[in-house]
Amino acid sequence: MRKLFFTVASFLFSALWLQAQQTENLTAIKAGRLFDSEKGVFITNQVILIKDNVITEVGSGVKIPTSAKVIDLSNATVMPGFMDCHTHITSQPDNYMEDLFRKSPIDYAVEAHIYAKRTLEAGFTACRDVGAPELIDVALKRSINAGHVVGPRLYVSGPIIGATGGHADISGFSPYLSFKAINSIADGIDEIRKQVRYNIKYGADLIKFTATAGVLSEEESVGAPQYSQEEMNALVAEAAMWDKKVAAHAHGTQGIKMAVKAGVASIEHGSFLDDECIELMKQKGTYLVADIYNDDYILSEFAKLGYPEKLIEKERQVGKTQRESFQKAAKAGVKIAFGTDAGVYPHGNNGKQFYYMVKFGLTPAQAIQAATINAADLIGVKNKLGSISMGKYADIVAVNGNPEQDITVLEKKITFVMKDGKVIVASNH
Repeated sequence: MRKLFFTVASFLFSALWLQAQQTENLTAIKAGRLFDSEKGVFITNQVILIKDNVITEVGSGVKIPTSAKVIDLSNATVMPGFMDCHTHITSQPDNYMEDLFRKSPIDYAVEAHIYAKRTLEAGFTACRDVGAPELIDVALKRSINAGHVVGPRLYVSGPIIGATGGHADISGFSPYLSFKAINSIADGIDEIRKQVRYNIKYGADLIKFTATAGVLSEEESVGAPQYSQEEMNALVAEAAMWDKKVAAHAHGTQGIKMAVKAGVASIEHGSFLDDECIELMKQKGTYLVADIYNDDYILSEFAKLGYPEKLIEKERQVGKTQRESFQKAAKAGVKIAFGTDAGVYPHGNNGKQFYYMVKFGLTPAQAIQAATINAADLIGVKNKLGSISMGKYADIVAVNGNPEQDITVLEKKITFVMKDGKVIVASNH
């Protein structure tokens, strides 16, 4: 009898211990209004059940286990964590000449974690970083993943690939002036293929290249192509061989068409879209990632930061047209993902773009979809992120107010941020 007693007691103890282990990391979120990003609708009175870092149940009838930690967001609007598909999270402008000539990559590296934390606290739980010097973005991503630094999930490109004298090259200065840096300037098919392999070797999740000229660089054009069609084709084919997507910096009409024909996943900026561009993008399923907020910041602040008038004048040429192009693309049904060019303006203000996306053609729900399920699709992580649904990571944000009625609530203080099941920001609701 004694042996039976101890056997039964041991069994009960094991069962209770196992139950405790299974429930001790449970969190339940009561959501007053929840955005269903896959359907593009807001639903009310939902419960989100989270085990460790994964969402296990969502619905109005979900029973909350007694052992679960309860987070009451009954008076808030709850959404998937936002995703910014065009950031430069390792830097932001302070002074044109100081930034260019007095700072080293070490200066940028020691500051990058500050910008990462600000971005996460603004509700952006994942970002693509599409161009950073000296592989700082790769190092930052690894540090975040290891838990040493607080920041969003990062999907990084490493150094931007570009042509000699192009947007990714430092142009306009004396030929006797040189910079010691990782060189990502590649000309011709063989050099381009090798540079793609180099970036991937050292940690790139995607490839970014300059299909056309740009705004904040010294070359004369703002949008002329900077690679041939054959070079673009080779770059995309090489990236595809390594199972990597390609993002194309492209302002000008001809360069956009060339990049889309080459098979890029996204057109970044897309300032001068014509009807043929739009039709090609729809046929190919190419995403538009247009930074339509930062025109205001560049025109109001960059002269104070010492930027040459030539560059600011380029922005005057581009800004209005880019917004008109975005409006045409939105009306035509081009796929749109949220991307701000954060790093051109101060990090943490990413949410200011929502207002402009609604002003220039999207509904509030579509703008939020661009920053959630669409962004996850572009990055290639739709099975893990982008919606609050069973089996996905618990990346969740909430705000006071109703973004359907006032989209600017998303640029004000985000009152709740959870990344990977861990609460980052929690204010009273």
